[in-house]
Amino acid sequence: MARRLPPLNALRAFEAAARHLSFTRAAAELNVTQAAISHQVKTLEERLGVVLFRRLNRALRLTDAGQAYLPTVRDAFDAIAAATDRLYADDSAGRLTVSTLHSFAAAWLLPRLPRFRALHPDIDVLLDAEDKLVDLAHAGVDVAIRYGQGDWPGVRAELWMTEEIFPVCSPSLLEGAAPMRVPADLNRHTLLHDDMRVNWGVWLRATGAGDVDATTGPGFTDSRLVVQAAIAGHGVALARSHLVADDIVAGRLVRPFDDGLPAGYAYYIVAEPGSWERPKVKAFRDWLKAEAAGAPLPGPAATPDRLSGPIKTT
Repeated sequence: MARRLPPLNALRAFEAAARHLSFTRAAAELNVTQAAISHQVKTLEERLGVVLFRRLNRALRLTDAGQAYLPTVRDAFDAIAAATDRLYADDSAGRLTVSTLHSFAAAWLLPRLPRFRALHPDIDVLLDAEDKLVDLAHAGVDVAIRYGQGDWPGVRAELWMTEEIFPVCSPSLLEGAAPMRVPADLNRHTLLHDDMRVNWGVWLRATGAGDVDATTGPGFTDSRLVVQAAIAGHGVALARSHLVADDIVAGRLVRPFDDGLPAGYAYYIVAEPGSWERPKVKAFRDWLKAEAAGAPLPGPAATPDRLSGPIKTT
């Protein structure tokens, strides 16, 4: 047999007004107008066929029916609130499955995860590094970091970090026989390639160095591999700023030029709409935002006779 229940909003209005014996204070608690509380209570009285309040000149009193009804309604809301608190408590600890790209996981996320662990020792992160698009629901993923334009169907995506594309190389290349002062100097160096949308040809044309041959040099299918090749001194890589930030800070890589281009894609925090406010997911989202607001990416390396300036893209 189906339950015969009045509207939930009407019950909430009645319970709040009965506790405060005031429509005004009930409205303030529920963040609605006094007229809305009065309307909801009237709707409930009409639905039940009884009068719940005596509306006096400057006071509000419960009728006998209202006094009899209040304890059960109050206990029901208390039980719902307690069950909700238990649910949130259960979901504030345990395993949190995070999906992201291999390259981003290795270069950015993994080195920073101990800081998340220190803040949330009860949450165990399971890192699911995949270069293909993952179906969050079917893969059992709680939250993802995706790289793209934020237009994935069926999920909630929040823009997290934009980035810049610029050349990087080992510091040893700046000290060699073929210094790099302007982009045209890349003619005397090996270019390292990956499959980024903003490639060497795009970057060289934007800097006015289109005469440099952008077709030669070894290639890699993984962004982190091309960065490792640059660290090893094999040539100059066109890198994404967040994948090389720690390497630049540590001195393993330098930026030989000021010139940079905005990436066509950005990083997004992604989750199913129903999971967005789950305690574990929210804790991870808040931590990611705090990390992104940390230390800025260092600028180009200090080299003599620097002539290159910022790229004009408009």
